[in-house]
Amino acid sequence: MSRPFGDRDSGQRATFAAKALLLASMGAIFFSTYGFANWLAGRHASVPSFSFAWEHAIPFWPWTIVPYWSIDLFYALSFFLWMWRTDLLDHVKRLLTVQIISVVCFIVWPLRFGFERPAADGAAGALFTLLAGFDKPFNQAPSLHIGLLVVLWAVYGMRVTGAWRWVLHIWFAAIGVSVLTTYQHHLIDVPTGAAVGCFALFLFPVRTRTASNRDPADAVTLLTARRIARLYAVGALLMVFVVWLVVPVSVLAGLLCGWLALALLGTACVYLQGDAAWFQKHESGSHAWAAHALFVPTMLGAFINSRAWTWRQSVPTPVGHALLIGRTPTRREVRAANATGIVDLTAEMPRWTRTDALVHYLCVPQLDLVPPTLAQLQQAVAAIERLHAEGRTVLVCCALGYSRSVLSVAAWLAMHLDIRDANVVLGRLREARPQAVVSAQSAALLQRFIDRRERLPITEESA
Repeated sequence: MSRPFGDRDSGQRATFAAKALLLASMGAIFFSTYGFANWLAGRHASVPSFSFAWEHAIPFWPWTIVPYWSIDLFYALSFFLWMWRTDLLDHVKRLLTVQIISVVCFIVWPLRFGFERPAADGAAGALFTLLAGFDKPFNQAPSLHIGLLVVLWAVYGMRVTGAWRWVLHIWFAAIGVSVLTTYQHHLIDVPTGAAVGCFALFLFPVRTRTASNRDPADAVTLLTARRIARLYAVGALLMVFVVWLVVPVSVLAGLLCGWLALALLGTACVYLQGDAAWFQKHESGSHAWAAHALFVPTMLGAFINSRAWTWRQSVPTPVGHALLIGRTPTRREVRAANATGIVDLTAEMPRWTRTDALVHYLCVPQLDLVPPTLAQLQQAVAAIERLHAEGRTVLVCCALGYSRSVLSVAAWLAMHLDIRDANVVLGRLREARPQAVVSAQSAALLQRFIDRRERLPITEESA
């Protein structure tokens, strides 16, 4: 796995020869693996098919074979869009991820298209004949076509502006619809294919940037994160088992459980790396669209969990110096607290409310249940200091307002009041907010921050 926000290779441009070679290699991989899965499915005495009864009402539009075929052109040209070698290789990894996951699924549970396709003549008929030369009515879910479309849509969407952007979206939407109107896929193949595409974009995001003040997690913190990663991985496996149980009863329930399983797997990947940047939360409080689509089930679960644990402590706690500690707020809660500044420390949840212009929002994502890095703690303190210096009433929030927010406020108070003992400042906060939960690791990190703060000056630029 590559880091979602890593440095580009300095000065290593992608040559035309490298792009052409990778395109040829990926073409060979595509046709060989897809052909092998088709051949393997064809050897079964009977290959099942799944479709909803109402899908018979989907019209057959022969002309949509044109947008259906056009993805091949977009696929080939996409290799020549990249200037840097690292970006090109990440693109290859995305496409390869979609290919591998889809082909494995085709082998494990082959499905066939169950409708008889009407005859087509003219140019459309010729394109259908050409397609039938290598494509068989097997290998339906997840739709490889849709998975690749999701990746390519993200790639081209970031490069086209103005009116051409709308043209691109309309055409790519037509490609998506065409898998149904050319009678190539059943409906079940579309969301499963989209899920595979989003997972590939999560593992290898399109938009890369250099993260500021990166500070790798220490061995103990990483060990804690990976222990949590194993729990999420086990949860993902259990949900896969649930999918197997409920699909015969309800396909919709199976899809929803599968979505949750994929979100849990993605969360396991985040904790395996021990890096909050893997959640791909932007400074605005929103997540990259593919990550957001992937994590919707766990985002909703995190929100419900935060409300369940804090239903008796919904009001933020004032701790003096125009600072409040609380859970991630709604707009109503921000207004009730009279907060004019928010420092959001959650990585796993989006910003739940769009505040007005009078409320300044800053985001310093940190992993839940894991102590932050020293750089993250410094950034959080810098964010609090920035808003405090503007004369704002600052709400520092995390999922529950019990741990991440308490630690960050403690670090700011230690700096602001020149407190040299972590236990002293934490004791003051526990008096104000008895629900505070700060682990021994976090307390040790706070003491480390206090001891080093003169060598790590807090500036607005470090936020």
